[in-house]
Amino acid sequence: MALMSQASHLYGIRAESIQSKGLNSLFQSVTNNVEGSKLKGNCSSLPSLLRDSSKRVQNLRLGYKRGDRVIVAASPPTEDDVVATEPLTKEDLVAYLASGCKSKEKWRIGTEHEKFGFETGTLHPMKYEQIAELLNSISERFDWEKVMEGDNIIGLKQGMQSISLEPGGQFELSGAPLDTLHQTCAEVNSHLYQVKAVAEEMGIGFLGIGFQPKWKRNEIPIMPKGRYEIMKNYMPKVGSLGLDMMFRTCTVQVNLDFSSEADMIRKFRVGLALQPIATALFANSPFTEGKPNGYLSMRSQIWTDTDNNRSGMIPFVFDDSFGFEQYVDYALDVPMYFVYRKKKYIDCAGMSFRDFMAGKLAPIPGEYPTLNDWENHLTTIFPEVRLKRYLEMRGADGGPWRRLCALPAFWVGLLYDEVSLQNVLDLTADWTMEERQMLRNKVPKSGLNTPFRDGLLRHVAEDVMKLAKDGLERRGFKETGFLNEVAEVVRTGVTPAEKLLDLYYGKWGKSVDPVFQELLY
Repeated sequence: MALMSQASHLYGIRAESIQSKGLNSLFQSVTNNVEGSKLKGNCSSLPSLLRDSSKRVQNLRLGYKRGDRVIVAASPPTEDDVVATEPLTKEDLVAYLASGCKSKEKWRIGTEHEKFGFETGTLHPMKYEQIAELLNSISERFDWEKVMEGDNIIGLKQGMQSISLEPGGQFELSGAPLDTLHQTCAEVNSHLYQVKAVAEEMGIGFLGIGFQPKWKRNEIPIMPKGRYEIMKNYMPKVGSLGLDMMFRTCTVQVNLDFSSEADMIRKFRVGLALQPIATALFANSPFTEGKPNGYLSMRSQIWTDTDNNRSGMIPFVFDDSFGFEQYVDYALDVPMYFVYRKKKYIDCAGMSFRDFMAGKLAPIPGEYPTLNDWENHLTTIFPEVRLKRYLEMRGADGGPWRRLCALPAFWVGLLYDEVSLQNVLDLTADWTMEERQMLRNKVPKSGLNTPFRDGLLRHVAEDVMKLAKDGLERRGFKETGFLNEVAEVVRTGVTPAEKLLDLYYGKWGKSVDPVFQELLY
């Protein structure tokens, strides 16, 4: 989760980390992109915004103790008090998304992955006290800056990388935006080396899997982060599995750029259509509380009843009218979780961001949102593909390190090569909304063996994998080897979860305990 310096771009920001460029940069980016272009062709010919844009920039300035620096990254805004002096407009929110557009030479790859920490002697989840010790030791030994919430250490940052904690202590690396998959895999390896160097001395290991295989939810520690307390109280009101999502899942995702609104739309549609294939290829969560759970990706299944107001396949992306504005309309209608003020999270669960923009948010009447609030709100929306100032591919289970490199390789090969991108668009052009949803519903249980039209999803995956490989070859960085881990899954039709189930019923003697060694980082 890092700021991309030249590209004015945030990668996977969670609650704690980074301050971004200000509104001058944002609006300059919009202005530069609009010259001589149409909205669908090159981001943001937004006339209502660009009229008097300098006036809007001036009026939208936020008040700070230190100068007039503007934070548009995710919360919390460090030690500064943020005050919006003029209400944001919908055009401002659209322009924020549009400011992510960048030319192809500035496209980068941002990878995030989560993992479960556990005591190697007992297999129990790490307690917060152990996590705090681990974070402090990594900070001191490897020169990371500490991220605090009150008196609690809740993360680390170093350059454009950050380490953060998920609600149940899942340990996340949010990587820097990088040029090649070689750099991405090197970053993962460096992170795992640092974590293991400290963790092994503490008797701690890390497990690469999509769902906690052994422990009940009430046995998982809760991290001392204000936003998670709000989410924990709200989740049971909107779905039966939201708390499992928070405390017992791990994912790997990649964040990728777009050059224009039209490019964003094409990549968004491909990402949604093919996300069930990614879910199948990386399916790695077949156990719950010590037994098979009936799914290959329990993590994916959990999202089907977490909060349907903010998750799913968002079919409007395939409408002819779709663009930045339509996504803003969708996001505005997603209920809020919180706002961050005076170093505290204020519970706004279920409330309307539209009311906030009108100064009518009940807990803080008369206050208006900042772009920082908008960025925070965007991070609380969880569709299979998520739009911020880049696109996040969110359908894969966490897994061992080779798969952490394979996930970005899969999507970079498809989305960063024009020929492969167009071929995938052609391949999926006649898929119906019902077919896409059917795949989303069935893949968590049946994986690549999900029936599709006159064959199996595996047969589609074979064609898609070839396109991904061809796309990587045309990039010219010798990156195709990173696909080997998932190419084998396509060749055999056997997902990682099915291999784990074979071990469970065979070599492991119907015990899940060996998975902590099998998938140990």
